[in-house]
Amino acid sequence: MAKTNNPSSGTSSQLTKKAASSSLGAPAQRNQSSRKGKRAWRKNVDLDEVEEGLEELRSEERATGTTLQKKKNEELFQVDVTGDDEVRKTLPKFSERVLTSTKILSQRSAVPAVFSRTTDSAAKAGAKRKAVTHDEKTRLLKMGKRLRRGPFDAFVDPDQVGEGSATLELSEAAKKAGTYDVWAEEVPEKIAVKAPQSQHPRSMIALAAVPSPHEGTSYNPSVVAHQELLRTAHQVEEQKWKGVDELEATKAKIEKARAIAAAEAATASVVGTAPGMNIDEPGEAEAEEEDASAEPLPPKKMPGRKTKQQRKKAERLRAERLALAEKAARKRMLASVDSAKALRKALSRNLATRERLREQQQLAEQKKLKEGLAGQKIGKHKVPEGNIDVQLGEELSESLRGLKPEGNLFKDRFISMQQRALIEPRTPVLTRTRRKTKEYEKHSYKRFDREY
Repeated sequence: MAKTNNPSSGTSSQLTKKAASSSLGAPAQRNQSSRKGKRAWRKNVDLDEVEEGLEELRSEERATGTTLQKKKNEELFQVDVTGDDEVRKTLPKFSERVLTSTKILSQRSAVPAVFSRTTDSAAKAGAKRKAVTHDEKTRLLKMGKRLRRGPFDAFVDPDQVGEGSATLELSEAAKKAGTYDVWAEEVPEKIAVKAPQSQHPRSMIALAAVPSPHEGTSYNPSVVAHQELLRTAHQVEEQKWKGVDELEATKAKIEKARAIAAAEAATASVVGTAPGMNIDEPGEAEAEEEDASAEPLPPKKMPGRKTKQQRKKAERLRAERLALAEKAARKRMLASVDSAKALRKALSRNLATRERLREQQQLAEQKKLKEGLAGQKIGKHKVPEGNIDVQLGEELSESLRGLKPEGNLFKDRFISMQQRALIEPRTPVLTRTRRKTKEYEKHSYKRFDREY
């Protein structure tokens, strides 16, 4: 029998295993009949389009240094108005004599080359490397557990300083050699002191050093001015005595509490119990027992075990309460969302009101500060207000000859300096030295009973 050359007589495996090759020359096996497993899918995926796109990006990077997408319009486009006659001369001319290999080698890439070590060309290209210092090299050798060679080709151990051939650390004088001049004059460093942000109260005080006295302090004052000064002095003294009375009442309460505590302690010492413990009398316990026997208390009923139906009912009621609570919370949240604009307006009004109140408070404090620091507590002490010098009606003298001087000029000046924030407030410190007297008894008085 003669064999017929029928192409269909070939096996199906020869048709399906037709090798496919990529445009770049890489082997490909994408015409596989079965793609059941993950390996088959990964191995037979068509990546021609992706490789073409990456190759275009690489060609752009070789030609321009970066991809065209990263460049700005000013770098890509330029409007030439005048033109250049030298362009034609600079363009390369086509020559048939130039070899193809020469043309390929002349196409240099715009991407800088990668250098493994520092060279002159790498330094020119901008890929400089920082030189390794002596200490850094020592540290690296120590990390690598390698010994370093010192003078006379001997091994040096940097940990053992001062022993054998180990290196010696330089002193501070050797490190600073040549940088310090012994005969030069020392120039003190100027330290910039920042001014405080808060204003000193002294600059806002408008109190005069010697304030003008009241009209009522005159030797021949008017009736109205004299009565007004007397009323002011009376109010000041009344406030003082009020504070004294409050202090005396507090002292009395303390003394009373101490007396009660002492009495309880004395009673406890007699009975033999700790102070503060109440002792029941015998009659009180019997009366309580009689009352308990007369009216017996009802017995407390213990709650029984709930049935399954009761437990389900309680669970249902608990779920209903939770649902109602969630519904109420959701309703409040929706109401708050709807009223967000009103809340924002109310908040802005509150902030404006607070700002206005703060400004009013600052203005009031500044106005009060203009009159001085009298009556304010600065630090531990209070600035004194000063005494009011006033004379009674029978003490007034209608002439300068009968005028009696009052007050103390030094004390007034000292108080005025405290009120104007020139000095800090102080309290007088009285130092009293008590000398102990020694008694000596002479021998004549020791022997007073002796007859001479």
